[in-house]
Formats: sequence, structure tokens, C-alpha cells
Amino acid sequence: MTSATAIPGVVVDHDDSDLAQTTIRRVSLHLLPFLFLLFVCNYVDRTNVAMAALQMNRDLRFSASAYGFGTGIFFLGYALFEVPSNLILARVGARGWIARIMISWGIIASAMMFVRTPAQFYLVRILLGIAEAGFFPGIVYYLSEWFPSVQRGRALARFMIAVPLAGAIGNPISAWLLGLDGWYGLAGWQWVFLLEGLPSVLIGFSVLAILTDRPADARWLSETQRTWLTARLRRDGDESPAPHGVPPLRALVHPIVLISSLLYFLAMTSHYGYLFWAPTIVRDELHASSTAVGLITGGIACCAAGVMLVVGSSSDRTGERFFHPAVCLAVAAIGYVGAALLADPTARVASLALVPAGVYGFLAPFWCLPSAILRGSAAAAGIAFVNSFGNLGGLVGPYALGALKDATGSTTGALLGLATMALAAGVLCLVLRRQAAIALTPVSPT
Repeated sequence: MTSATAIPGVVVDHDDSDLAQTTIRRVSLHLLPFLFLLFVCNYVDRTNVAMAALQMNRDLRFSASAYGFGTGIFFLGYALFEVPSNLILARVGARGWIARIMISWGIIASAMMFVRTPAQFYLVRILLGIAEAGFFPGIVYYLSEWFPSVQRGRALARFMIAVPLAGAIGNPISAWLLGLDGWYGLAGWQWVFLLEGLPSVLIGFSVLAILTDRPADARWLSETQRTWLTARLRRDGDESPAPHGVPPLRALVHPIVLISSLLYFLAMTSHYGYLFWAPTIVRDELHASSTAVGLITGGIACCAAGVMLVVGSSSDRTGERFFHPAVCLAVAAIGYVGAALLADPTARVASLALVPAGVYGFLAPFWCLPSAILRGSAAAAGIAFVNSFGNLGGLVGPYALGALKDATGSTTGALLGLATMALAAGVLCLVLRRQAAIALTPVSPT
């Protein structure tokens, strides 16, 4: 049965055979925990600067604007190299390319400990973005090669809970590492970058042993399971209303890709404004220690992870990919408004906690769309373009919040601006539904 609000032309066809269940369970157990670990490392290394800033900005005398620009410029390098990186992955396979990405980003993330000036901060952050480019869209594309469309939302949610749980795991660890301030002559923030970057290098080498490029090569599946999964994924492709033979470059100007890119830009501007400033806001509102800030933001992230799993499961069960993310983004907007306007500091922090719950809930159903609309290398290019353009919001959000804080001494105006962007992204989810109905409705012969 197809939901009235599902992707047009895509039937929610749940295969309940024993072979289907055991195969998908085996694939999930082999791939998802490991990919989850990789994404935790990715997000910790990308965002641990938010916790390190509790000491680093003081030690290096960085202004709020300098810090905001430095955190955001990461996304410039990231966006420029995202599409080429994902096209290389689609050509050479995920196994070797993901290993390369992890090892290079781990080395650069550790090198953040040597930063002393704003210019050095900007340089290392942009290099980190270049090194990481292609990781997230590469995994989204990779999962589309392993999971039938009706299981993809849950698979993506189980992978992407690494985003909030990276905060739940990483923030308390970073807070503890800040306590090593002065140990062996290094500042606490230097220990944060060193000890959280090295695991990515080591785990990167294990990618070569654990990941398999395609189901047909998976020796950890039985021959029967390999045959079923290959045939099931082929059937998915044959029955999909997505157009065949779309060149990768043409995919970049597909109307749905363009709308999705703008939508994702607005959502990520909202998201990264929270991500890079939440520890500072929580500290200033509650006058909390670094340890308390780590525990509070970690607890918020755990709650957001639960929301992500529930929304991903609900979206798969109904086949609905548009209203789910729209409602989630509206929740994020409400959270920002409360954080800006409520009088009580505790209430402001509680309201701020709605932001990651809403944004993370949005992610899983949203990322089911590109692989339903495009195929093959066109899907790889489209996914990468949406992610790269959208993540430019990571440059805008943190910098705008820092600049407005420097100019006004308050975060109120910036938080209301981020609320507006989250709400606009939610509205675009509904526009995207209409565009998908037009693009994917089969044309009757005349």
C-alpha cells in the first residue's frame, strides 16, 4: 500500500520472507555498527572545536567572529571537493576511498593542536573540510547499494544517530580532556584535538578489511543471500520511477536536486548554528563548568538520537518522506524562538534542546529522497551536490551568530534568524513533495 504522501510511484512493499529478513539483518549487523563508528569519529573531529573553544578562544584570544568564521570555513573546502570525491567513490568503490578519507582527516584533525593564530586556524579547518569531503554522501550512496528502498530510512537513521551520539560521546570526553590542561606542557584543548584525531587514522586502516564494495562480493553473506539481495536491489531499480541514464552533470541541475540543495542549506545553517555555539550558550546561561556543559549537551544529544530513530522508522512504515521532515524542522524553529525569547535561563536551554531533536529527526527521511529520484553515478553526484551546497550553511550559521554576538552583545537576533531558516526549510519540504509528484509521475503515451 502506498501512502498518499509517499514518494510518487514508489510502492511500500515490505518483503517478510525468512530469507529477506535474515539477509537484511545480516547486512545491518555487518555494516551499520561499523559505519556508525566511522561517523562518530567523523563528527567528533569536525565539531570538537566547539568544546575546545571553551579554553582555546581564551588562550589564543580569538574573538567570537574569528571563532565563528574558523569553524565555518571548514565547509568551504568541504563543498568544493564533495562532488568530485563522491564521483571517485562511485567509480573506484567505497572501501579504498572511505579509508583514504578517514586517514587524511584524522591526521589533519590532530594537527589542530598546533594552531596559534586566526590564519592558521582558518587554514587547518579548510584543509580538514577538503579531507572529509565525500564521506557522508559517500556512505549515503553506499547504503543505497545495500538496502532496498523500503528499509533505507531505518538504515540511514541507525547510521546517522552517530550525529547526535557523537555529541553525547564526544562532548563529555572533550570536557575531561580539557582537564588535562598543562599536562606534559600541552593545553587541554590541544589534548582534545590530538587524542580525538588519532583514532580516525587507526580505524581508517580497518575499513580496508571490513567494508565490501558490492553485495555480489560479500563473502560474509551466503550465496543464497547474495543472490536474493542482488536481485532485490535490481528489482528496486527496475520498478523505480527514477529516470534511467541521467548523466552526472545533468543531475546537478535536476529541479528536485536544486530545491533539495536550498532546503538542506537552510536546515544546515540552523543546525550548525546550534552545533558550534550550544556549549558556549549553555555555559553562559547556566554558568556551568566545562564538565557540566559536556554532560548537558551530551544528554540533549541522546534525546535527539531517540527522535531520529522514531522518525526514521515511522517514515519507512508509512513510505512518507515529506511531512515527517517538515514537522521536525518546525520543532527546531520553535526551539530557537524559545531560546531567544524566554526569560528564564533554564527554560532557554530546555527550548534550545528542541533544535537538535528537530534537525536530526529531519535527516533520515530527507536523505531517502535522492536515491529514489536518481540512479547510479547521477545519484552519487546529486547526493554530493545537495550535501555540499547544504553544508555551506555550516559557514553561514556559526559566523553569523558570532558576528551578531560581537555587534550586539546578545544571541537573540541570531537565534531568531536561525528559527526563520528552519521554518523556511520546512515549507520547502512541502514544495519538494509537489515537485517530486510532477517529476516522478509516469507520462502516459498519447
